[in-house]
This record gives sequence, structure tokens and C-alpha cells, in this order.
Amino acid sequence: MAKTSPGEFIRQVRTEATKVVWPTRKETGMTTVMVLIMALVLGIFFFVVDLAFSQIVKFLLSLISG
Repeated sequence: MAKTSPGEFIRQVRTEATKVVWPTRKETGMTTVMVLIMALVLGIFFFVVDLAFSQIVKFLLSLISG
């Protein structure tokens, strides 16, 4: 493996950094909104699943206790 000098490394990093394509403000906003919507949908979904399992467990425990 060839050794790279710190100066050469910095030049390579700068060259690669110029190739980065940053999202626009609109793309960032849309992505943020989609993440918030998905978090809300998943939160509601897991709340309903947890509620259903809770009711099932309560029902099964009521059968055992008589």
C-alpha cells in the first residue's frame, strides 16, 4: 500500500468534495416532511398494535384467573 503525504491527502479530499451534489432547499424540505409523516404513521401503527396485544393479554389473563 502506497503512503500518501498529508498534503496529497488534503488535495484528494478537496477534489472529491467538489464532486458532492448537495440537495436543494426544496428537496431537503420535502424529505423532512416525508420523514415526519412516516414517523407519525409508524407511531400510530405501533400504538394500535401495542393496544391490540395489550387487550389480548388482558383477555387471556382473565381466562386464567377465572
